[in-house]
Amino acid sequence: MGSTFPMLRRSLTALALLLLVLPVQAAETLQAVSTMPWWFWPLALFVTCFLIGIVAVPAGIGGGILFVPIVGGFFPFHLDFVRGAGLLVALASALAAGPMLLRGNLASLRLALPLALLASISSIAGAMIGLALPASTVQMALGVIVLGIVVLMFSAGKSEVPEVARPDALSTALGIHGVFTDGATGRRIDWQVHRTPLGLFVFTGIGMLAGVFGIGAGWANVPALNLLMGVPLKVSAGTSGLVLSLVDSAAAWVYINRGAVLAIIAVPSVVGMMLGARIGARLLHVLKGSVIRKMVISLLLFAGIRAFLKGAGIWM
Repeated sequence: MGSTFPMLRRSLTALALLLLVLPVQAAETLQAVSTMPWWFWPLALFVTCFLIGIVAVPAGIGGGILFVPIVGGFFPFHLDFVRGAGLLVALASALAAGPMLLRGNLASLRLALPLALLASISSIAGAMIGLALPASTVQMALGVIVLGIVVLMFSAGKSEVPEVARPDALSTALGIHGVFTDGATGRRIDWQVHRTPLGLFVFTGIGMLAGVFGIGAGWANVPALNLLMGVPLKVSAGTSGLVLSLVDSAAAWVYINRGAVLAIIAVPSVVGMMLGARIGARLLHVLKGSVIRKMVISLLLFAGIRAFLKGAGIWM
């Protein structure tokens, strides 16, 4: 096992570089986009989403937060279509990884369902607001949100296993607790949660943002579960996927109803994401969260700057 971690780190570093290089190469060809064969962009989307899926699940962030700023910034598609596909992409990664996470006790239905219910309702309202705003405004706001996420992820001192001295009354009534075995250490961990009412309120706001920007909500789910409610980091990442599957499916119907989902964008993206997410779900058992976290922060920083500058008309 000692030799496995350096190998995984090198592999994931290579994936991060590919995720950065591929969109840049795509951007360099935008001037000659009319001369490209029809299959070039779907193939580029498939490869990009496959790589995103590998890193998104272990990080617990869903694929949308990487997909929307990268594809919206470097591919020649209108942002409304990218946001519609982004919700389906985040949904696909969550559904593909869900069965493995549940079998490994790395996700909790009792924890996910009440949070996802409120977040799903607010995500529908958020999707309606997002489609009513100009694309350039949303693009700039997306860049600001993504850069804010970078600051949050960089500054937040995540605890692998937070200490919860006593569960609150609501979590006790709902039976929110569990046990899992950490595949990296072999340690058996019993967990419980606190601050459940505040967690429900926070997830309502997270759902609203997810609908507006079409980016899923895993970027906020994991810090809220881990830092606010005291859920172990790996269970937070796994449960985040279940919450995503419900929240994103609710918001996605609004984009589908408005005609903001194109098959040529959504299909290769979803297929690539689902294949990558299955690999990512296996990595969650053995990979240290800090390795994935550093890579995701780097990718989001680059994508956030690009999204903001594109929305401002500075870097087209």
